[in-house]
Amino acid sequence: MSIEAKLNGVVSRYEEIRDRMTAADLDPRDFQKLAKEFSDLEPMVAAIRELTRLRTELGDLGAMIADAGGDPEMKAMAESEFYALKARLPELERELQIMLLPKDAADEKNAILEVRAGTGGDEAALFAAELFRMYQRYAMVHGWRFELMEFTETGLGGLKEGIASISGRGVFARLKYESGVHRVQRVPETEGSGRIHTSAATVAVLPEAEEVDIRIEDKDLRIDVFRAQGAGGQHVNTTDSAVRVTHLPTGLAVSQQDEKSQHKNKAKALKILRARLYEMERARQDAARAADRRSQVGTGDRSERIRTYNFPQNRVTDHRINLSLYKLEQVLAGESLDELIDALITEDRAARLAELPA
Repeated sequence: MSIEAKLNGVVSRYEEIRDRMTAADLDPRDFQKLAKEFSDLEPMVAAIRELTRLRTELGDLGAMIADAGGDPEMKAMAESEFYALKARLPELERELQIMLLPKDAADEKNAILEVRAGTGGDEAALFAAELFRMYQRYAMVHGWRFELMEFTETGLGGLKEGIASISGRGVFARLKYESGVHRVQRVPETEGSGRIHTSAATVAVLPEAEEVDIRIEDKDLRIDVFRAQGAGGQHVNTTDSAVRVTHLPTGLAVSQQDEKSQHKNKAKALKILRARLYEMERARQDAARAADRRSQVGTGDRSERIRTYNFPQNRVTDHRINLSLYKLEQVLAGESLDELIDALITEDRAARLAELPA
């Protein structure tokens, strides 16, 4: 289908929804769905109408310029306006092309962030803790809510595994580009010879799934309860409040022990399990689509190294788009992370725009 046909289809759908919303017998639940779709289409329809107006004006001005017997002063004014409008045309057409790109159904969802230490021992765990704090600060910069779900420390203040729920507007749309292996190059504090070590941590960002997205049957779950345990005997409960939830069809298991309440730990475990099952289904669908077209930004495989943080050079390099920023501290502070994410979004859009039919 051509872009023009798609634009006409958008306007038709917009007008159809507008008419249906005024129907007296419309169910309130249907009205809510239609109202959301109507709101989503509104900016695109406004841009389409602006494009139509622009093209009409260009046609009128072109006719005025072509009129050999016209007023020379009016012709000069028409030419000036014509070229100003013509310069705006490609920009507006590109905006509409971007609006037409298929939306990721999960983009507006909240996210479950999982950070784990990879290869590199204590240094990897320390780096994992820094990454986790980076995302916490980044959430604060955007005004998102960052809720800690699990934080398993190592003896030296490092992080073995950290899980958080991040909620706000467009959380997954931005953080989804962070999934992968993050590598650090620096001299550890315990290194006496000044030799640079390379360590890694893995980041997984999952869209938070609602019950309507992933329905989990009680018969498919095994719930085990046990006493919470902490490092060095700390935070040990005297009751069986820790919970392990196992999804029998897939074998996925999630444990939670941060809360003193068994009920709260179970709720948190189910939240994480639902997100992981939802991501498994998305990965299955993505793999099917990837057989038909190239991947846009990397492969999405979490085993893939996506970024390197080089402390001696104050450099952060994203290998998917070959972009380096010499502001490592600002990135880790969550302040300059948007520069990397914005570049990834731009690259993603450019690749998808190139696949659109003319």
